[in-house]
Amino acid sequence: MDMNTSGYEVDFLPVGEGERCGDAIALRFGRLHANPPQQTVVIIDGGFKDSDAAMVQHIQDFYKTRNVDAVIATHPDNDHVSGLETVLSGLTVANLVMHLPWNHTESTSNLFEDSRVTDEGVKRALRESLEGARSLEKLARQKGIRIVEPFWGVTGFGNVMRVLGPTETFYKSLLPGYRGTPEAKQASGYTLAQFIKEAKAAIKKVAETWGFETLDDTGETSAENNSSAIILFTFEEESLLFTGDAGIPALSEAVERLRADGFDFSTLKFIQVPHHGSQRNIGPTLLNTLIGPRLVQPTTTKTALASVAPDGGPRHPAKKIANAFRRRGAPVHVTAGKCKTYSRNAPSRDNWGSSMALPFYNEVEE
Repeated sequence: MDMNTSGYEVDFLPVGEGERCGDAIALRFGRLHANPPQQTVVIIDGGFKDSDAAMVQHIQDFYKTRNVDAVIATHPDNDHVSGLETVLSGLTVANLVMHLPWNHTESTSNLFEDSRVTDEGVKRALRESLEGARSLEKLARQKGIRIVEPFWGVTGFGNVMRVLGPTETFYKSLLPGYRGTPEAKQASGYTLAQFIKEAKAAIKKVAETWGFETLDDTGETSAENNSSAIILFTFEEESLLFTGDAGIPALSEAVERLRADGFDFSTLKFIQVPHHGSQRNIGPTLLNTLIGPRLVQPTTTKTALASVAPDGGPRHPAKKIANAFRRRGAPVHVTAGKCKTYSRNAPSRDNWGSSMALPFYNEVEE
């Protein structure tokens, strides 16, 4: 391979044990065959605390550097930000791209029904409840790392990177729904463990065929998830979309902005499956735009990848999500305890084999 040839490489590191899913993604692009590589390095989310050392080691072993041009925290959930403190401490990071929700509480109190809620109270509640994100901001400031908030319109690296969402207005509208705000505190007695236990007990199976799809557009997710930064990377005639845990309203806004800009969706070759493959985060209308309409024959035109824990099923990933992507020509690959890579014109790796996509399922969870 010519050392002047440009390429890119995306790595999804394994995150989580049992049912705990998270994201830890490394990305580099440039003249990767040069010695040393002439590259730009980006990290998108860092998984849990136990993922942090693996990310630092991966960058050193495979990217042959300790320099990172940008670390992106898509949203403040612990399965995305907890591992990034070690990344900021163990590598030389130029930019931290993350939202600072406590800086956007002006007039937010007007969105609450309780007149006793104040802007300062909302700010304090967000700081206390989002300890991981707040700690990450403090560390970045201590180390002199530039912080950029990922709102629509922000670009980087000569427009290779483009933030599609959220807009600042949409983001602020979500803050009253964050778990640390006054209304959310009233319902805090219902734990995630209880939800998972009850959801599994209530699961029913239904049949699907190539022509019969049960996925619909009614899925809902949390305010934190919908605040995820949605990032597009474009390399010549190929684009890669990273969605974090964004849901249908957030992704719909991003897609409409792309459509308004005249974006050619056929150039979108790689898609991160939102929220580890949850059926609540994407529906057929969005998939028809992002990937294309359902196909009569399963012709592969794009690649989809989801970061899931080894025992993340049946919700992560949902079988009906895997089917929906495959029907449209984007088979879903999953981490499930293994690192998965997607690349073009990147150096080969010894003892790395090909990945097998999830199959088409004749029976899915209702």
